Amino acid sequence: MGTMLTTKRCVVVTGASSGIGLGTARILVQAGFHVCGSVRRAADGERLCAEFGDAFTPLLFDVTDQAAVKKAAEQVRELLGNHTLFGLVNNAGVAFHGPLMHQPISEFARNIEINLTGTLIVTQAFLPLLGADRTLTGPPGRIIMVSSTSGKIAAPFIGAYAASKHGLEGMSESLRRELMLFGIDVIIVGPGAVVTPIWDKAESHDLSAYEGTPYHVPLSKFTRLVTDDGRSGHTPEHIGRGIQKALTTPRPAVRNAIVANRFGRWTLPLLLPRRWVDWLMAYTLGLIYKKPSAPLRHQNGKAN
Repeated sequence: MGTMLTTKRCVVVTGASSGIGLGTARILVQAGFHVCGSVRRAADGERLCAEFGDAFTPLLFDVTDQAAVKKAAEQVRELLGNHTLFGLVNNAGVAFHGPLMHQPISEFARNIEINLTGTLIVTQAFLPLLGADRTLTGPPGRIIMVSSTSGKIAAPFIGAYAASKHGLEGMSESLRRELMLFGIDVIIVGPGAVVTPIWDKAESHDLSAYEGTPYHVPLSKFTRLVTDDGRSGHTPEHIGRGIQKALTTPRPAVRNAIVANRFGRWTLPLLLPRRWVDWLMAYTLGLIYKKPSAPLRHQNGKAN
């Protein structure tokens, strides 16, 4: 890693080994960018180098590991020489689903730690390269926050994930206004369902922890619906093209929703009264409250 880049368009993409991160890396490399992609396993980095060649540099870190993220930022600084980083795509994330009434707190906390705190760890480490370090030459870079429809619309059983994405959207708005001082823009890209190999495994997701709760049947139905929805979503490369546009268009919108079946999955739920959406989701999943029937009584007033 001793040589500097010949192109000044370098983008860091977190979670580049699969899904949206991999799709985004493909689109950016095809468009002439150099991609520095974070992976958690060296083998994934080797696989991506084999696919993308000299247009890709692997960064080995978990977004929650501050020391490893800092080391990766130093690696990218060396690669850039004295030039600014073109963009940072905060994509890495996880989703643990289950009813909040019973979901382990450790699982909830892990979702927040990776999707929200980890995003801030990465952002802080790369902000100097994006232009907060005024000694660098070149224009300020952009930060793309990969949120979700769940950043605005929270379905049942994804409370931990929705909390992290709602938090990400709030953090992004504050950050965008703070970073105006440096000319660094912050743009949210909110995908809907995305076709990835995860849907091939979703139907076998272990729900046994919730078998003894009233949520087991609705949760099973939810998993089937999410699986079907995911398989009819956009490809990761389609989302990648939206991310490329957010990185390069002169005056980007602050939030870009990229949603398949957009009217039913995005526009309508935002237009309808929230109580209506509550009822529609509850009716679909079998979450409607049923008042217990009163016990029958004998004529003498005693219950059966």
